[in-house]
Amino acid sequence: MNKKPIKNYLMDMDGVLISGRSIVPGADTFIRRLKELGAEFLVLTNNPLYTPKDLAHRLSAMGLDVPAERIFTSAMATASFLQAQKPEGTAFVIGESGLTEAVHGVGYVITDLDPDYVVLGETHSYNLGRITAAIRLIANGARFIATNPDPSGPTEDGIVPACGAMAALIEAASGKSPFFVGKPNPLMMRTALNYLDVHSEDTVMIGDRMDTDIVAGVESGMETVLVLSGVTNREDVDRYPYQPTRIVQSVGAIEV
Repeated sequence: MNKKPIKNYLMDMDGVLISGRSIVPGADTFIRRLKELGAEFLVLTNNPLYTPKDLAHRLSAMGLDVPAERIFTSAMATASFLQAQKPEGTAFVIGESGLTEAVHGVGYVITDLDPDYVVLGETHSYNLGRITAAIRLIANGARFIATNPDPSGPTEDGIVPACGAMAALIEAASGKSPFFVGKPNPLMMRTALNYLDVHSEDTVMIGDRMDTDIVAGVESGMETVLVLSGVTNREDVDRYPYQPTRIVQSVGAIEV
């Protein structure tokens, strides 16, 4: 009897592998099983704040062994997009090391002197002076790129404004709309598939959000699995015109 080929897996991080400061039950077993079978996998996150090494360390501290090369951020996807659009260009960047390292890593110069792009990510402290500079640069012709459309993000103390909220402010002031690279843009998924060198037909997208993870997987031609360990409840699913291939309680219930 022919064995079914092993699938490749793309998966969100928050709500899928971790919840707050603890891992989702069964996530460690799931990752270990992927490694044992030699399955290709990548952890995707719209969070552009941290480098893959930073995130790997964070996951390791929780008891989840995910190597840095198995983590792909919206900052990395944004840098890849910039490189494809205009190799060795220039950018004015608002963000933390996760974004600036990725942008430098593709050969870009970060500058406020007539840059080709304004690249907006997220930062622990938005500075009005830099936001004003970004607005003026965009108004003067710099192309406006943003890492992800999330309007807010969770912290231990409650929600905080994220890239989408700041992008809306800059758009309102400059009159220019940003191009969002991260989920649900299928570009992020395609970039991740290319990073792994795998095909969408052989790949499963696992996520906890219908409006980012699942729609991005559907639009990229992938099988999709919605886990109920994050923000989406089962009763929410029918509200959407697209549906996941499967719904499970958590990644611990997925048979590889």
